[in-house]
Amino acid sequence: MSLEVVGFALIVLSMILVMGKWIRLKVPLFQKLFLPSSLIGGFFALLLGPEVLGRVITAVSGNEVMAFGLFPEDLFEVWSGLPELLINVVFASLFIGFALPNLKEVWRVGGPQVALGYTISWAQYVVGILLAITILTPFFNMNPAVGALIEIGFVGGHGTAAGLSGTFEDLGFAEGYDLAVGLATVGILSGVIIGIILVNWAARKGVSQTLRHPDDISIDQKTGIVQKENRESAGEVTTSPMSIEPLALHVGLVGIAIFIGYFLLEGFVWLEAVTWGAASGVYLFEYVPLFPFAMIGGILLQFILGKMDKRKVVDRATITRIQGLALDLLIVSAMATLALSVIGENIVPFLILSVAGVLLNVFLFLYLAPRMIKRYWFERGMGDFGQSTGVAATGIMLLRVVDPENKSPALTAFGYKQILFEPMVGGGLVTAASVPFIVQFGPVPVLVAASIFMIAFWLLGVLYFGKGKPE
Repeated sequence: MSLEVVGFALIVLSMILVMGKWIRLKVPLFQKLFLPSSLIGGFFALLLGPEVLGRVITAVSGNEVMAFGLFPEDLFEVWSGLPELLINVVFASLFIGFALPNLKEVWRVGGPQVALGYTISWAQYVVGILLAITILTPFFNMNPAVGALIEIGFVGGHGTAAGLSGTFEDLGFAEGYDLAVGLATVGILSGVIIGIILVNWAARKGVSQTLRHPDDISIDQKTGIVQKENRESAGEVTTSPMSIEPLALHVGLVGIAIFIGYFLLEGFVWLEAVTWGAASGVYLFEYVPLFPFAMIGGILLQFILGKMDKRKVVDRATITRIQGLALDLLIVSAMATLALSVIGENIVPFLILSVAGVLLNVFLFLYLAPRMIKRYWFERGMGDFGQSTGVAATGIMLLRVVDPENKSPALTAFGYKQILFEPMVGGGLVTAASVPFIVQFGPVPVLVAASIFMIAFWLLGVLYFGKGKPE
């Protein structure tokens, strides 16, 4: 494949992203639902691609002249490989330039969020694996690894699902990728829609201490365009462009983090091959994708920068812009290449997992949040509800809706939570290793382990944080 094709594929992808933004501006419903432009653009590309328009044209004309819809086949080949690459940028950027606070403070402020978030994530594994053992595998002949898809799709999101595409294929569960991306879409939609419903409920019942009525949400939030008088800098110019362009420096730092992660992963693959893998025949690290190690690389790099970067040349806002660009392009490409036929062939299992995941998240939020969080339970719990259904970005969006002026410690606690949460679940090491573990050891041992962790964090949240001094 030529570089010209790759470049053109990126250009078209960028145009689709802008088209998604334009559609959001023109459709008030999308504004009320706070749907990301990347998701809208990706769905737009899906409709015009091989899974919808291409199939319609082929069925009507009887030939495959436009089997890929309005897009050339080469573009789809590039797009299908982008998510697995871009997710490394997203995770490597998580902690670069992030001032790591004292762990004691993290635990004091963000502890209830950590307990609630882990309880929900482990519960998603428990429910998913139970469904796999009792229904999906015996009646639909699905791979037992389907039990991990609720957590991968809902908490992990499109990025994590796409990053695991190679793992799914290597382990003989290729359809898991499309099902996970589909579940990620269900997660974002349900997180936003049900989140707004809960916000309205809380406003009417007086449950929240900070909530404004949803009708009073600013035009900036609805349209996604910041008014000129409210705009802030997208990042600081920390180096002279005559020496190095600041953006280039920060892209380089992300690249270093990914390289560190690659080196770590290859080291574990080698260690496994010469030790327990060779002795037992059980291999795990060779199926683990790069992105959780890229995140670890970012943490190690930030630790080094914290000691050496005395002039503060690393700007967190710039890193965030790089991360956001990668995530937007990732979502568009993942949605555009989604195989609807795979979901159609497994529609009943897909619906079972979707309904189970949504109901589980709503129940655990309404039942556990007030029992684990003593003050501002609704505001603080909404961040965890958003993340448990539609990744961290959805959680942050719901936090801004319920507490736009940061009157509660919700945003701070949610940010602290990520330090102890993201490295493990929601796209971390546990999420990345869940499918290999189920395939290698079977679903029952993983179900037992997940149940133990779920109960442990449940008790930690209710008996320790729920009974302790309120923050």
